[in-house]
Amino acid sequence: MDNVRDEGRYRIFQDIRRKRGAFPEAIWYPDGTTQHDIVVWCSNDYLGQGQNACVIEAVKSAVDATGTGSGGTRNISGTTHYHVQLERELASLHDKDSALLFTSGYVSNEATLSVMSQILPGLIIYSDALNHASMIAGVRGARCEKRIFRHNDVAHLRELLAASDPNAPKLIAFESVYSMDADVAPINAICDLADTYNALTYCDEVHAVGMYGPGGSGLCGALGLMNRIDIIQGTLAKAYGMIGGYIAADAVITDAVRSLASGFIFTTSIPPSTAAGALRSVRYLKQKDDVRIAHQERAEALKARFRSAGLPFIDGPTHIVPLLIGDPVRCKAVSDFLIEERGLYVQPINYPTVPKGTERLRFTPSPFHTEVMMDELMDALNESWKTFDLPRVSVAA
Repeated sequence: MDNVRDEGRYRIFQDIRRKRGAFPEAIWYPDGTTQHDIVVWCSNDYLGQGQNACVIEAVKSAVDATGTGSGGTRNISGTTHYHVQLERELASLHDKDSALLFTSGYVSNEATLSVMSQILPGLIIYSDALNHASMIAGVRGARCEKRIFRHNDVAHLRELLAASDPNAPKLIAFESVYSMDADVAPINAICDLADTYNALTYCDEVHAVGMYGPGGSGLCGALGLMNRIDIIQGTLAKAYGMIGGYIAADAVITDAVRSLASGFIFTTSIPPSTAAGALRSVRYLKQKDDVRIAHQERAEALKARFRSAGLPFIDGPTHIVPLLIGDPVRCKAVSDFLIEERGLYVQPINYPTVPKGTERLRFTPSPFHTEVMMDELMDALNESWKTFDLPRVSVAA
């Protein structure tokens, strides 16, 4: 821990309390008692659904109807009507036979990927080098051969597939939206390779469900590729404003995972109220293309400001806006300055989440970040850039 502190990457968890109905505003407790109003710029509640009145009411109604906890694992009293309804809704969202709920997106990735080698003896898993830690944990847990292909490198993936036993079962695991670099996978090209080499496809859509595609079905839905993905993995903790993870797939696949995955079998299920809130949120966002349009507009508005100011950000095609600092100490210093001096909260992202030398602030503008909020942020960033003598990029005339 001394080494972590000396390297400037010790993580501070800011003590905040969100304000119901005032997203993205919150209260910050710097010393546990003193209160300061802040604006949150780094929430994964991308669409503010955790503050949506109809979602809150669904949670409260379910608590009134059923109480709090689920009472056990899904096998031992932990399956309620809310869980069943939510799984049906998620299956419909992704145009799959069925869906399976987990306690978190991390668990759904780890449990599903790790059990695939039991389902398919002799399996070879091909995993993108920048996959999320939960996917890496699942791949490592699978008792089978693994191949890591360079990030989004279709040619390298093809080489690995071509060099493998043509009769071995294969699974390609990747994300649709990569949250740290704000880029997207070449999904169509990966699916073409899967067809050529008879491989299953596993796509993590946690940063896309609710926000892209028809009804919020994700980037695969937006690209018209849903039928080419065998297993969709998603979360209820980001766009849907709740907690929990899931997979959606062919009924035989979900039944096998349900029957064999320890991360599913031996874990108490999410509370009925959580399932009820998530169900309401999924149904709400299915009908709200205007929210998705507003979200993309706000992200583009922030990127336009960063471009004009010459700030060194990753200008990707997604709603995530990473602002590069390149040093852990200065990254934390800028974050501290923003919250302490300007009441703006954005958490520093350091190693091992990102490679050393690529430390960054990760902005996630929502439909509720106003023009005034963006003006205040830009003023604060311009001041911090001068204060800490940070470089800018040239801006085209």
